Amino acid sequence: MKNISIWQDNIKTKKYPVLNENKECDVLIIGGGITGISTLYHLRDTNLNVMLVEQNKIGMSTTARSTGKLSFLQNDLIDKIRISSGDDIAKEYLKFQIAAINDITNTIKKERINCDLEKTYSLLYTNIDSEIDDVLNLKKFLESCNIEVSEKQSSLVESKIMIGVNNTYIFHPIKFVLSLASNLKNIYENTTIKKISQEKDIYLCYTDKHLIKAKYVIIASHYPFFNYPFFFPLKASLEKSYLSSFTYKCPKTSLISYSNPFISIRTYHDNLIYLSNSHSINSNTCDKKHFNELLKKVHNLNCNVDYLWSNIDIMTSDGLPYIGEIKDKLLIATGYNTWGLTNGYEAGAVIRDIILKKDNPYVSLFDPKRSNLEQIIGNITNAYKSISGFTMGFMKSENRLTCTHMGCKLIYNEIENTFDCPCHGSRFDKFGNVLVSPANKNIKKK
Repeated sequence: MKNISIWQDNIKTKKYPVLNENKECDVLIIGGGITGISTLYHLRDTNLNVMLVEQNKIGMSTTARSTGKLSFLQNDLIDKIRISSGDDIAKEYLKFQIAAINDITNTIKKERINCDLEKTYSLLYTNIDSEIDDVLNLKKFLESCNIEVSEKQSSLVESKIMIGVNNTYIFHPIKFVLSLASNLKNIYENTTIKKISQEKDIYLCYTDKHLIKAKYVIIASHYPFFNYPFFFPLKASLEKSYLSSFTYKCPKTSLISYSNPFISIRTYHDNLIYLSNSHSINSNTCDKKHFNELLKKVHNLNCNVDYLWSNIDIMTSDGLPYIGEIKDKLLIATGYNTWGLTNGYEAGAVIRDIILKKDNPYVSLFDPKRSNLEQIIGNITNAYKSISGFTMGFMKSENRLTCTHMGCKLIYNEIENTFDCPCHGSRFDKFGNVLVSPANKNIKKK
């Protein structure tokens, strides 16, 4: 059994250079996952001098740990948005997801990307009696948006009711990102931005040895490494999920449960990818326990696991991502509520239009500076979770290692052999090297 995602195994990667000199550009993109690479792609045909830096390898962080689904049937997220912001906002979000799916599939065709793209029905189900009406109401809402919805069945799960929609896809996310990146310029790997300051109209972005001057800076990393001016720890919480992949022959499938505890299942060739046991990272921090519970569910299918890994997602209080300016010419794209592939790709188009000063209907919808009751309540809750994370790390850590982001004590993940931060999701390998932001400094060896 391998403790990496199925997407990371046997994948050929292109080697990009490390930044070895000072640079000046119009736009600097920080982060080389689907958001950063898509943003670079969307800005490719402009007259702007754009460059991208990634602290590790292109596409090999959060994007590489996803399920690889392109769907607008996103568990109970649409209903959460309806409750927090109303039906009109939920309809706009739904349009954004459908546009993202169309744009991704068109890009795959245009660029002739081989990423195992397959069209499939997306299924959503519940096996909880009290949620049957919720699923039926979601069906009515989707139908009111002119989306054809039908009731379905699947032998993979027990369900009280299951609905399905067409025009959704599954694909290999890393093959997509790496292929998209292969025809783009000014990409630097193993290049970490340690500090950002501002001098008049120019942002000064520092690595260990070099300086990048940029008119615009786009934070496309999973979690921003800075706290000011956005106070991000108050703006979002983090959710951890556990995934496995194993040989299992069945009809092509993309399936998800309506609510927590979430189950997400999809096929990939002769394999099944199975996700479960999602929880806040600030609680239930025993990864081994959650991995074992996942393995029990898989063993009920009489299968042996080939790949086992986890992923962390950033959750916003109102269910909408943060895409846009947090300060003049300083932009952010994050908070995808477990749906980073569609949101990450389409965020690049929103950011492009902000920089080019073009009209885009989603700029105000995803404005990071928006404020509503859900946001205010969420900020209080997230502050509590952040404090709980510090406490949890202090109480349960059996080592003295601390996260280089904000000093929270790290917890050893014995399944994946990493040191994980229960506050903001940073991860380090056994040698102390940063694997996942917001940490941007390695742990110094004593």
